[in-house]
Amino acid sequence: MSDVFEGYERQYCEVSANLSKKCTSASLLDGEQKKQKVSEIKTGLDEAESLIRKMDLEARSLQPNVKAVLLAKLREYKSDLNNLKSEVKRISSGNLNYSARDALLESGMADTLTVSADQRSRLLMSTERLNKSSDRVRESRKTMLETEDLGVSILQDLHQQRQSLLHAHDTLHGVDDNISRSKKILTSISRRMSKNKWMIGAVIAVLILAVILILYFKLK
Repeated sequence: MSDVFEGYERQYCEVSANLSKKCTSASLLDGEQKKQKVSEIKTGLDEAESLIRKMDLEARSLQPNVKAVLLAKLREYKSDLNNLKSEVKRISSGNLNYSARDALLESGMADTLTVSADQRSRLLMSTERLNKSSDRVRESRKTMLETEDLGVSILQDLHQQRQSLLHAHDTLHGVDDNISRSKKILTSISRRMSKNKWMIGAVIAVLILAVILILYFKLK
């Protein structure tokens, strides 16, 4: 999961819890104190809305499988914020008398706080499930990277083996060329030897013939 989203999420939970406490205390006040407290709450609501917008932008920039989970959590946060806004409207309406406020504190606000607590509990459970899913995604990514590294290593080994085979092929080709040249040289030497042999034979024959002629004329 995105660390940026988690940072915004922690900030929102802190702001939301603080706003709930301020709503409880504002409902017990009157006059200027109440207006001042309501003004603080509205400022906090603006901050909470800003955090939700940031979470929404961050969630939509992520991968589809993570994006869907984060947007589901974000809907819970938006519902929680709407409940806080409704509570602020009831507090700042000014039409509630003391008995109505007491009844609100005993019933309506208790229900709202209970709903908010239930929502936060569900959000925490969703966060825990999302963290587990994020761990699985990280493990899968780690395995994928390890597999990729192994594949790169294998490709490098194959490339080195291919270079070795090409070098061996070039070496064999050079040896074959040398053998061909040696064969040509040996053939040429063999032809010269045959030619010299015939020449020597012819010289010997001429010499023998000359000796015979010399003997013949001497004897005669």
